[in-house]
Amino acid sequence: MIFDENNNLKERESARAILVGASTGEDISYSMEELSGLAEAADIEVLGTMEQYLDHFRAATLIGSGKLKELQELCESMEADLVIFNDELSGMQLRNIEDVIGTKVIDRTILILDIFADRAVSREGKLQVELAQLQYRLPRLIGFGKSLSRLGGGIGTRGPGEKKLETDRRHIQRRMDEIKSELKELKANRAVQRSRREKNGLPVVALAGYTNSGKSSLMNRLLAMEERDEKQVFEKDMLFATLDTAQRLITLDDNKSFILIDTVGFVSRLPHALVDAFKSTLEEVSMADLILHVADASFPEKDFHIKVTERVLSELGASDRESILVFNKIDLAPGFEPLGYGQDSVCISCRTGEGVEELLSMIKDRLFSDIKMTRLLVPYDKGSAVSALMKTAKPVKAEYREDGTYLEAELSSADRGRYAQFIIEEDS
Repeated sequence: MIFDENNNLKERESARAILVGASTGEDISYSMEELSGLAEAADIEVLGTMEQYLDHFRAATLIGSGKLKELQELCESMEADLVIFNDELSGMQLRNIEDVIGTKVIDRTILILDIFADRAVSREGKLQVELAQLQYRLPRLIGFGKSLSRLGGGIGTRGPGEKKLETDRRHIQRRMDEIKSELKELKANRAVQRSRREKNGLPVVALAGYTNSGKSSLMNRLLAMEERDEKQVFEKDMLFATLDTAQRLITLDDNKSFILIDTVGFVSRLPHALVDAFKSTLEEVSMADLILHVADASFPEKDFHIKVTERVLSELGASDRESILVFNKIDLAPGFEPLGYGQDSVCISCRTGEGVEELLSMIKDRLFSDIKMTRLLVPYDKGSAVSALMKTAKPVKAEYREDGTYLEAELSSADRGRYAQFIIEEDS
């Protein structure tokens, strides 16, 4: 990592960083380990870590002055060009720490935002990340100084579209308003798509879970079972491998279908700016008929991952949705039993396929348990009802009789109520 004349970061093959964590009593060992994983995901070489346990955080520099001096010496001796703090820093803290150690400083939030900026592909994803970056930087203009003059060129400054931004607050606020307006239009378009799905009677299943738990792998496993490899999504064993929401039609062996939605993974201390920015996309989870909460069965801290995911789902207003807890990577956790997690859990391996059929059976029970074979007779002057049934229910039998159109179709309880006047018989 090197700097240009405006103190902007410029990329080279790999940045060299020291990670810093501070705590007033809480065990941060796992959080620091995760920070190292985030650094790796951003192609940063971690040279070492430094931790300090204090009675209280220092307002000016977070860590103590002695530790700050030690950090300066460590940066010089190890030739580090970046320091990453595990805690979110204020603009004043960023400036004060950089003034002492003479090395570029970012925090966990900036790192996550940078990863998102690098991975976002869709127009909506890029806008959401840019909005989150601006929301984070707006109250920190003094701390960032000249480094805010451009959203491009390296960790902590990279932005979608390499857009130049002035440090003027009004300019940033104006850009935020523009992004919110465009996102509002995209949200409206998604609402239209959702309305079409509802008209077609297709239930929605949303994948949610900690990053790198295997959500995209599960989607790809289900697509592979249908021999639809061309529809598979990107997957990789790394944090935040995929960000953009993907939707795929999944058809079961009895020809029943549902929409499967893959969403961005969660992580501890997920920046509020990101949660707010991605809410329009993540609302698909809160409106799903069923949530598949995917957890890594082989990970020692899986209970922590589960709690973080449940907390974010609650923030999104999705805690009341029906869900199945899916323990993935069971091939890496021999002997694991989901004891104490309730009846709505299943163990699978996306790699080997173990347990996937059982999961599909559970999905079928949740989505289609109220569906019954129903026989209807629709008078000829009610042609619109026949058209609707033909489109949404896909009858297995249709006959044109003297007194109307006879149909045999599998209907949900909602559809049976909607077409009750035409029903002549239904299976018990």
